[in-house]
Formats: sequence, structure tokens, C-alpha cells
Amino acid sequence: MDRIIYTAAGGAARVLEQQAVISNNMANVSTTGFREQLAIYRSVPVVGHPGMPTRVSTVTSTPGSNLQQGTMVETGHALDAAITGDGWFSVQTPQGEAYTRSGEFAVNTQGLLVTQQGFPVMSADGAPVEVPERGAVTFSGDGQISALGAGDNPNDIQLIGQLKLVNPPAADMVRGDDGLFRVAGGQAAQADPQVRMIAGFVEKSNVNPAEAMVGMIANARRFEMQMKVIQDASANAERANSILSTN
Repeated sequence: MDRIIYTAAGGAARVLEQQAVISNNMANVSTTGFREQLAIYRSVPVVGHPGMPTRVSTVTSTPGSNLQQGTMVETGHALDAAITGDGWFSVQTPQGEAYTRSGEFAVNTQGLLVTQQGFPVMSADGAPVEVPERGAVTFSGDGQISALGAGDNPNDIQLIGQLKLVNPPAADMVRGDDGLFRVAGGQAAQADPQVRMIAGFVEKSNVNPAEAMVGMIANARRFEMQMKVIQDASANAERANSILSTN
């Protein structure tokens, strides 16, 4: 009987773990550039039972992310940008270089182009992008950045750098706890001149709200089923004890 309870309890725990992943996806439906996290069940051998080599348990694993492109939304903001097709923006974090699809950029008090999280956006030469004070910034399709200073002649527009756009193999990309992606092994990806972007747009999350909601409901039902198995096993054990007990 304890094996039934152990198996059902393990299944319920796995359902809760997957529910947490789906809930996180659902919470980021409106997050710019968010990539849906995938969660699956997989079997693992039960260690410590040499007499029962066929027994297995299950764990919830997150093998990767859905890297399909999200919906492009036009904002008209000069500092907004979205990558068309495959590719990533490069940003500098305390843990090293990381990559994101979120192109909602801003200029901080130090005059650096940064993400909404405050991470500096990297240029093709590996340095943060510096924006002239009160300068009007424009992006080209290949990531080149031009700026026109306040009060300058429109003909005096200057090229201040080029965004580092990368496109490492999808299999090498690892999601971090901060929501950013990095190349497995910690090395920096090389700039890819084939990556293209469009200014005045942002890419929305690629999470499908309907599918996420259906997944949450299905997991809730699975959890109820596991709890029912535990309740029935407990009730059966009580009946067996009552039969075997002596008055």
C-alpha cells in the first residue's frame, strides 16, 4: 500500500512542478521578448532497490524554450527595436554577456543604451553604446546606430556604433534565472551580420494564453486524480487494519 501512496505522491509533486512552469509562462504573456519555457516528464531509475531494477520514478525537466518568434507590435518609439527572424540582442550583465529578444531600450543617466532591467546594450566592438546627451537615436536594419544631437543640423547626423546582433545555435542557448539566455559553457557568441532588426517595433511574448490556460486546467485535474488515489489507498489500508485487528 505504501508503494501506491509513494507513486501517487511523486506524481502529484511532478504535476505541481510543471504547473509552476506553466504559471510562469502565463504570468509573462505580456512580457516583451519572453520565450515560453517547456516542461516535460521523464522517467528515472529508482536507486537503492537492487532487487527491483525495473522500478522507475518520474521528474519534471525543462529541456529548453520555445524560440518561435512572437508577434511584432509597432510602437513608434525611436528606442524600440525588434529582431526579424532568428537572432538576439547582446547585453552586459554582472555574470557576463547575455542575450535577449526584448528591444525596449532606454537611455540611463550615464548616457548608456540599456534594457528595461538596466543592463547595458552591447555594440559590435564589445563596449556599451553611448548616446549623446538629448540625442535623437535611429536604428538601421543591420543594427547601426545614428544620433542627432539637440539643435544640430539634420545633415550632421553621426554614426555612433552598431548593435551586437548574434545568432548562436539554438541548442547552445541556456535560459538563466534572470530570464536572459547565455551560450552553454559561458563563452560569448560572435556577431552575425545576417541578423536583421526593425526599429519602432517590439516583439511580444510567444506564449499562447489559451494553450497555457488549458495546460493549467489539465494539470489541476491530474493533481486531483493523484490525491484521489492517495485517499483511496489510505481508506483501503484502514479497512484492512480493521479486518486484521483483534477485539
